[in-house]
Amino acid sequence: MDIRVAVVGAGSWGTTVASLAAQNTPTVLWARRPELAEEIDRDHRNGTYLADYSLPEQLRATADLAEAVSVADVLVMAVPSQAFRSTLEGVAAHLRPWVPVVSLTKGLELGTRMRMSQVITEVVPGHPVGVLTGPNLAKEILAGHAAASVIAMDDHNVARALKGLFATELFRVFINEDVVGCELGGVLKNVVAIAAGMADGVGAGDNTRAAVITRGLAESTRLGMAMGGEAMTFAGLAGMGDLVATCISPQSRNRSVGEQLGRGRTIEEIIASMNMVAEGVKASRVVMELAYEHGVEMPIASEVKAVCHDGRTAEEAYRGLLKRPTGHELPRSRPG
Repeated sequence: MDIRVAVVGAGSWGTTVASLAAQNTPTVLWARRPELAEEIDRDHRNGTYLADYSLPEQLRATADLAEAVSVADVLVMAVPSQAFRSTLEGVAAHLRPWVPVVSLTKGLELGTRMRMSQVITEVVPGHPVGVLTGPNLAKEILAGHAAASVIAMDDHNVARALKGLFATELFRVFINEDVVGCELGGVLKNVVAIAAGMADGVGAGDNTRAAVITRGLAESTRLGMAMGGEAMTFAGLAGMGDLVATCISPQSRNRSVGEQLGRGRTIEEIIASMNMVAEGVKASRVVMELAYEHGVEMPIASEVKAVCHDGRTAEEAYRGLLKRPTGHELPRSRPG
């Protein structure tokens, strides 16, 4: 019997994951706007976010949340972090018991500072919860380029069953039980990507960008471990892999935001010109709250937060980073 997948959220990544799943099993994509749902269903295109790419003819779309969710055997949530809870609350009335819920969202909830898996557990308790994350740029996947991702769940058996729903010949899916680390890797890389983009915007070279990526990974690993993640997760697809892709790709929204900040535009101007969410902007504030709470030093994230929220310029941020003292690159174990 086919496993029916419902993907809630028709942005670029939600549409891409729905397209992957549709190649393996009956899949329906929920779009908030009826005209977008109709376009996807009728023309097999998402002109708002993926105008140049054809979608599988077998992918169905609807603007009726009950229609999308009520018969689903697997629910995939692909909405921005700040709309995640309210959308899931709407989903809850139509979701059958024990249906696994997989998050694609790489953000933290403002106010509660919750990861999306925690929001899922709070809003729809009793459902297996996981995340699908990794170095996955939507347009490259739809163009047919090879990519890899991680499905992270506490339950290995459920993760193994879900893996096959998203995997294709060119899209490989691995399993990881470290939900905390995988989820935080996706959040923290967005903040570091803004810093990498700022380096490009102010005219810094590849040496600078490499240093930002490497030290940004060190910051992310420190906070991730302090919050219960595993160090090796940050060396894998959900950590280093996602970080590199997001920091170097012109398709990365967060890197683009940083680049424009480096060229002197204000954060308000940049956000007003975008039709998709750059999660790293809001996440930078929450990340620094968590860093303070856990006693973790995060100089790069601190400067990103200052530029995005406190009126600091990108050039001032880089001067601030250069003035910071340096110590041992890697933590050393001291003899007892």
